[in-house]
Amino acid sequence: MIDLEGITKIYPRGFLRRQKSVAVNNVTLSIKKGETLGLVGESGSGKSSLGRIALRLIEPTSGTVRFEGTDLTKLSGREIRKFRPRMQILFQDPDTALDPRMTVRQSVAEPLAIWNCMGKEEMGDRIAGLLELVGLTPDLIDRYPFEISGGQKQRVALARVLTLNPEFLVADEPTAALDLSVQAQVLSLIKNIQRKTNLTLLFISHDLQVIGQMSNRVAVMHQGSIVEHGTVEDILNNPQDAYTRQLVAAARESEAWLGKTRETQGIYQCKKD
Repeated sequence: MIDLEGITKIYPRGFLRRQKSVAVNNVTLSIKKGETLGLVGESGSGKSSLGRIALRLIEPTSGTVRFEGTDLTKLSGREIRKFRPRMQILFQDPDTALDPRMTVRQSVAEPLAIWNCMGKEEMGDRIAGLLELVGLTPDLIDRYPFEISGGQKQRVALARVLTLNPEFLVADEPTAALDLSVQAQVLSLIKNIQRKTNLTLLFISHDLQVIGQMSNRVAVMHQGSIVEHGTVEDILNNPQDAYTRQLVAAARESEAWLGKTRETQGIYQCKKD
């Protein structure tokens, strides 16, 4: 479904913008329909830039982005607009996606209103169904973001991105700002929705355990480049690149890792269902 070919992104920096910072360096990746590709790397590795390029929210310096065979990098702003309902992003911080002046109902309804998708009654049914899908009770529908918890806000943000039935979703560190107990709930929710809807997912995280739990395949990103790419089992149990081995070793040693692997019954010798 998604093919990234030779993607490079260079940002100018410095007072006169004469210096260059290479955020993404000649990356080629493909994601099949209904698949979850996990993209893991430390902060500043270029993974968020790559995710935004995949949606053409930012322009690559070079390379092509193909969505079901269409080269998005060659489309005008007007032409790319028709693809927007089919391609969405779930941000790390739900406050980025939610207007504090809008109720839950208004936030979820906004994309439907913008795209003029349905009538008022049908829209109400759609909103109610989405809130049920993401595990929110009807009593929250007229509350504002400041009146609900962080986990509930992320569920609202997820409902919002699902309103237009997207086929491809970039989830950029969607649980990093949440408590561990809430993280597990939101991750389980995303995984269940992905299975139900056959959603194609690029899941971005610095957390290797989360990536292992969510993904079919894993790409490891370091200093703008993909240094290793393979199945979850291969990456976690038999890493080949030195940087990947460092990530795995660090994850094994952390107390947070040990606690979470007990909760998930051990990720390293995992077998994907």
